[in-house]
Amino acid sequence: MNSLRIIGLLLDYPSEDLWEHKMELIEAVTQSAELNSEQRLDLALYITDFCKKDLLDTQSAYTGLFDRGRATSLLLFEHVHGESRDRGQAMVDLMDQYREAGLEIDSRELPDYLPLYLEYLTTRGEQQAREGLRDIAPILALLSARLQERDSHYAELFDLLLVLSGSDIATETVREGIKQEARDDTPAALDAVWEEEQIKFLGEQSCASGEEAAHQKRFAGAVAPQYLNLDEMPAGEPRK
Repeated sequence: MNSLRIIGLLLDYPSEDLWEHKMELIEAVTQSAELNSEQRLDLALYITDFCKKDLLDTQSAYTGLFDRGRATSLLLFEHVHGESRDRGQAMVDLMDQYREAGLEIDSRELPDYLPLYLEYLTTRGEQQAREGLRDIAPILALLSARLQERDSHYAELFDLLLVLSGSDIATETVREGIKQEARDDTPAALDAVWEEEQIKFLGEQSCASGEEAAHQKRFAGAVAPQYLNLDEMPAGEPRK
């Protein structure tokens, strides 16, 4: 499913390469057999509009949206296990899946980083790829709902992933359930965490700077998320 690779690129930290190769991405969209004509048009228009924006502004917006607080984290297990020990085992299991597929992570990202997981699914057959999406469908619906609440166009990509998964989870239903959620990315929420936690980066050096450095140090000051409760999702949905 070539469209998963494209969506993964759009969900990754914005880079100059994406801007430079936008026409190649659009061409790839037109060749995505798993998309219907309307979906291909919508995704091509999304790429066009996305790449019209200033790169630095887009990087700054991305960091503010996905790297500040955990509610919209692109780390899948963040929404299921949080910081519990179960998350570590889930990471190991996912790494085993990658290795069984002949893949090794050559990246600074954790194995449950959504764009990386989508890259993995592109190496599977179409049926397996859809099953892999259904495994995370509750998380996709949750992220879409939260992004809609923040008026983010990124929600469109999550809705498309849900459609491709074949899941019957409705984003609107999830959205109704999160209306009373407290935002975890406000200055007050982030300050509360910095007041409670000891900073652990005193001796750390990084060659990255600006928004990229902030992206790499994701969640250093995040508050405890409101984790996804899979037991409350519709019956019959696969779980990670």
